[in-house]
This record gives sequence, structure tokens and C-alpha cells, in this order.
Amino acid sequence: MRNLQNPSLSIVFLSLLMVSIACSRRPSDDTIAKDVQNKVATDPDTKDSQISVAAKDGKVTLSGKANTPKAQQKAEQIAREEPGSAGIDDQTTVEPEATPSEQAAPTMAAAPPPPMPKPKPQPIVVPAGTVLTVRTSQALGSKTSQTGQNFLATLAQPVSVGGRPALPAGSTVSGTVVTAKAKGKIKGEGQLDLALTSISVGQHTYPIHTGVLSSTEKGKGKRTAATTGGGAAGGALIGGIAGGGKGAAIGAVVGAGAGLIGGAATGNKQIEIPAESAISFTLAAPLTLPPPHE
Repeated sequence: MRNLQNPSLSIVFLSLLMVSIACSRRPSDDTIAKDVQNKVATDPDTKDSQISVAAKDGKVTLSGKANTPKAQQKAEQIAREEPGSAGIDDQTTVEPEATPSEQAAPTMAAAPPPPMPKPKPQPIVVPAGTVLTVRTSQALGSKTSQTGQNFLATLAQPVSVGGRPALPAGSTVSGTVVTAKAKGKIKGEGQLDLALTSISVGQHTYPIHTGVLSSTEKGKGKRTAATTGGGAAGGALIGGIAGGGKGAAIGAVVGAGAGLIGGAATGNKQIEIPAESAISFTLAAPLTLPPPHE
């Protein structure tokens, strides 16, 4: 008996056999998904992205967020090249890149506010009308002194402005003899006019302008003292001691704020102010001093 073979049946049988063999060699969906997931998690371009991988019938589905477009493309490439992959469904999104202003915002918010600047110290202004009481360092007199002669003194009492120390006691003060005229034996009056010109505080010397303290001697022992040029005028020089000398001064209030003046009258009725006498002058113009720390 003769065996007959049908060529068409043989071809169909071989095709089915090859498909069956191919299907048996293709990795399972679970294997494909795990393999792609591991590669995405370790690749330098995709490891920082939040991408999930799933597979069904060989089709790989990507979902989640990629940090950059480059990371998204690399994940697609990994899934496409995976053995057994039958297609890709990329559902990932790309994180928007932060603008420079958005990147700087957290830093600006975290920075502490700059410290408030300390208020700048204000200068000290000793107002006009302030009384400066000084002690002379030398004797002065209508007969012994010369017009234009300078003299030195020290501040006897400290001066404060608004509760802040301004001029400390002991500060060196300079003055000038505005007028010195001896009294004649027969007629004419003796006259001694004084004013302060500067004061030294620390390492600095400041010019000052005071009223002129004027003392006169005329008639029979009649003595007067007054301040002019900005101070109050009028008043009497009290306490002249006939025949008195250095150290025999007696302070007296002269006029309205003219201050203290020590004086001693000699036998010929000259005006004399011994050394260490206390004399008060009135500022005719304000004195501006720098802040204490300068």
C-alpha cells in the first residue's frame, strides 16, 4: 500500500510547531516587567526618576514621573530593547524644570533678615546761655595785664546737656584780656574786660564765643562788674578788700547770670583778680561737640 503526503498539511504543521517553540522561549510578563524595572532603577539617566513598569502579553507599560526628557527617552529605550518586549505604552510625565527665581526663592526665604543698623550717635550741642565757671591760672589786673593778652584757666564745674556729659571739670580754657586800663591817681577809671576764646576736651580744642565780663573802678572806691556782648549787664562787684592780695578774692554773683568774679582792690583802687579766682562767663553762641566716642 502506498503512503501519500499532502504538502499543504506539512507546511501548516511546521508553522504551528515554530510558533509553539517561540512562545515557549519568550519570557513571562512578570520577568519582563521586573527586568525593565531593575534596569530603570540602576541606569544613571533614569535612577532618580519615579517610573513604574508593568507588562501584559509582552507589551510594556511605563508610568510615573521622569526627572528630565532625557530620562523619559532612556526608559523607553530600555523597555524597547528588553527581550520579549512586544511594544511600549509610555504614560510617564516629565517634571517641569524650576525657573531661576523659583530656585532662589527657598534660599531667600531661609536667609535671616539683615540686622537693623544702630542709630548714629548724635553730636552734643551746648546751647547759648550756658554758664561756664572757670578758675584762673594766673593773676589778672587792670594795671598788670595788657590788652590782647591771653590767659589760661580750668573749668571749675562740669557741664551736661540733656543728661549727657559735655564738658568735664578740669578742661583747659583759654581767654583773652579784651581791655586792660589802669586807673589814674587823679582821674580816669580802671577797666578790665575778659572773654573766653576756646576750650579743650580730650585731644581736641574748640573755639567758643562768650559775653565779655567787664569790671571798672572809678570815683572813690566805686567798683562795678557786668557782662556784655551777649550776657546780662548790670550788677555790682562785691567783696573788694583794700590792701588785699593774691588769694584774698571773694566770689560774688554779678548781674543776671554774669557769674562769679573774684576781686581784690589795692590801695590805689586798681582792679585785680588773683590766681585761682572763680569767674563765670556766658556762652554767646552754641558749642557743637562730636559724639562721645569720636
